[in-house]
Amino acid sequence: MSKSLYIAATEARSGKSAILLGIMQLLRANVQRVAIFRPIINDPVKNGRDHDIDLILRHFKLDMEYDQTYAYTLSEARRLLNEGQRSLLLENTLNKFKELEKEYDFVLCEGTDYIGGNETFEYEVNGSIVSNLGCPVLLVVNGLNTTAQEITGAAQRTIESFEAKGLEVLGLVINRADPDIPKSILDEITSKTHATHPLLAYIIPDDKRLGNPTIHDVIKWLDAKVLYGHGRLETQVDNFVTAAMHISNFLKYVEDGSLIITPGDRSDIILASITSRQSSSYGDIAGIVLTGDLQPSETIHRLIEGWTGVPLPILSVKDHTYKTTQIVQGLHGTIDPEHPAKIASAIGLFESCVDTEELRKRLGTTQSHKVTPFMFEYNLIEKAKTTRQHIVLPEGTSDRVLQATEILQRRNVVDITLLGDPNIIHQQASTLGVNLNGAQCIDPAKSDYFEDYANRYFEIRKHKGIRMEDARDRMSDPTYFGTMMVKAGDADGMVSGSVTTTAQTIRPAFEFIKTKPDASIVSSIFLMCVGDRVQVFGDCAVNPNPNAQQLAEIALSSAETARLFGVDPYVAMLSYSTGKSGSGEDVQKVIEATRIARELAAERGLDLPIEGPLQYDAAVDMDVARTKMPESNVAGRATVFIFPDLNTGNNTYKAVQRSVPDSMAIGPVLQGLNKPVNDLSRGCHIRDIVNTVAITAIQAQAERDV
Repeated sequence: MSKSLYIAATEARSGKSAILLGIMQLLRANVQRVAIFRPIINDPVKNGRDHDIDLILRHFKLDMEYDQTYAYTLSEARRLLNEGQRSLLLENTLNKFKELEKEYDFVLCEGTDYIGGNETFEYEVNGSIVSNLGCPVLLVVNGLNTTAQEITGAAQRTIESFEAKGLEVLGLVINRADPDIPKSILDEITSKTHATHPLLAYIIPDDKRLGNPTIHDVIKWLDAKVLYGHGRLETQVDNFVTAAMHISNFLKYVEDGSLIITPGDRSDIILASITSRQSSSYGDIAGIVLTGDLQPSETIHRLIEGWTGVPLPILSVKDHTYKTTQIVQGLHGTIDPEHPAKIASAIGLFESCVDTEELRKRLGTTQSHKVTPFMFEYNLIEKAKTTRQHIVLPEGTSDRVLQATEILQRRNVVDITLLGDPNIIHQQASTLGVNLNGAQCIDPAKSDYFEDYANRYFEIRKHKGIRMEDARDRMSDPTYFGTMMVKAGDADGMVSGSVTTTAQTIRPAFEFIKTKPDASIVSSIFLMCVGDRVQVFGDCAVNPNPNAQQLAEIALSSAETARLFGVDPYVAMLSYSTGKSGSGEDVQKVIEATRIARELAAERGLDLPIEGPLQYDAAVDMDVARTKMPESNVAGRATVFIFPDLNTGNNTYKAVQRSVPDSMAIGPVLQGLNKPVNDLSRGCHIRDIVNTVAITAIQAQAERDV
């Protein structure tokens, strides 16, 4: 069984970085410790780090030192070969590789980029290195602007060359392919190979979101200074317009994604460009590059600074307009750690075109019994994607919600409805440079559902004295409207709370979603990814001081939620004493709650290990458990932790989250409701929103399966 893979391109600009991301995503979901290794890297620019190594280390948070990840720079390798030191190059490269093999479960290797000026040299070096390492090879063929015949010829020649060296060619990816390339060429290529096992072969179409540059790329490429629009640097650039004409003629060339290049003293072009961005009659330009190290006059600066929400980036460069335009012609996009949407696009495209399970089996990887936070996150997304659900997000104009929506849509996780004025939502998305990728936008008050939902709410709540005008007022509130979408079956779940309070998020659910028949209380859990395990903490967000009956219900709900997310529940009812070592009102509450929980589990036919009272150390540490409660089948191995009150639970989850390295708290996840509604913390990150939407989708899948 191989513990490595070598990704080799056949030419420059093959989009190999995107393939590298997809493969690493697959490996990290199944293998605990994965290393990245590039035998030869490009010569560093300005003492920087290799782009692909930096991308993988930072995005996947690999526990590697940068010096471990490569053997030589391209110039060092060329010098050694010119001096007749080929054997030294190969020996040192192999030694570095073998050290990684000893330390890690899998080593993912990447070949050179073919931008060193000598493609023949790089091709030969790649062949020699991979022969020496003995890794299976995944070939990446550039399909952009290439005919089917050219692709077939290049692929077959490369495969034959590698097979002649005695190498195993595991598979082939035709990347950045034109849409008219027929899939039949895969059969034509694979039928002529002499591999022991069938060659895996896939076609991934070109996606301009990955290949086109962003303003970030423009800044790096031109060494530009940002004058305005610091928060809009992920905006995609689709084309370039050098503005030297009069405004009336210049505006004819403005399109979506245009980067305007103009001298810094052309105030008329600057103002016309900003104005065009705020006009629906013209395309949304990506940004402006001011050349010649010239900046607008002080009055124009004041005008721009006073413009509410400058809607696009404005950059300044030292070079004159002609030279800047020449440099920009060679600009290409990169996928950087700062581009979460691009990374999501690359991984989503890879997963939609590649049979990842087939590839995993051929790589020889098996699912690790330990679960890292990254594995758990990956499996959340994969499980959510199995049966696509429809999730409504009431905070449709929130920056973080819009950015999370782009990631979720690009990875094909769920269908999303955003609530709010569609014009404002799209304007905000445009300002952020976010592509909503078909997400539905609904203004509650103007929706076709509005009157029906108001009537439904009136019928449900009229016994509480609600009038029809009150019902209409409630349904104008996006959170109430979104909750009613779930109640009516027009959405499968709802996620809110990034800008609203927990009470605002869950109050509508209490009013008309209601609790499940076997649940008397709505509670919450956090999925705590700690080290190499996943634990469930409940209740850390909703109930301040539950009584014994409520604590028992929380325990059973938490165990059920744990099972839903692949955690085998061993329930610890926590207290400040273990067994009979302490006394007091708080301890008695936990003793009573443990008794009730066991009885309820038995009544419902649940085989559920429950122990209490337990101190936290006795619940998690087997040595302590042997001393304090040796006969317990929960002590020392607990996976579900039920805290006696909100004060204890909330502080404990935050202490663990902040003090344990690489830990992650996912939640709160609400439980006990008839349909899934989940709350976000107001300090949540984009990643938290993505995870919570995936959790909500999984809960919705479970509801449908009942």
